Amino acid sequence: MRLGPVLVGYDGSPAAKRALQQAIDLLGPMPMLTVVVWEAGLPFDLLTVPTVDPAPIDIRAALELDQQLYDSARRLAEQAAADAGELGRTAEGLVVADEMTPADTLIRLAAERDAAVIVVGRHGHRAVTEVLMGSTTRELIRRAPCPVLVVGHDAASS
Repeated sequence: MRLGPVLVGYDGSPAAKRALQQAIDLLGPMPMLTVVVWEAGLPFDLLTVPTVDPAPIDIRAALELDQQLYDSARRLAEQAAADAGELGRTAEGLVVADEMTPADTLIRLAAERDAAVIVVGRHGHRAVTEVLMGSTTRELIRRAPCPVLVVGHDAASS
């Protein structure tokens, strides 16, 4: 049995909130991390997208936007930890830079922290969309170094 924390992948969506609730209800008093995966450098990626009439790259604006995105992710992680507190559990909010994909980032973090389980919410996408877009959940189930709890879509809340 792994001795590390429960990792709750959190993006602020109703599915993530259900996942947090289920982690608290089902997994008892285990240490918990609410993890927000932040897409570091995204503004720089957007600046390099080819366009018909390329605009000059404004590095300062990209840096400011990147900082705003990080701040937003940090606030979301803090909110997730506060939500856990309102549900009777102490959790640490954590922002982690996305180096490849959210699944890769959560898998790496789970291995580094010896996570007992990864908990994620399922967004209830249509089957065709799942096949075409790929699936973070599918990758987690396939490659995670620990069990993965997927909290299903609640049709009543959509």
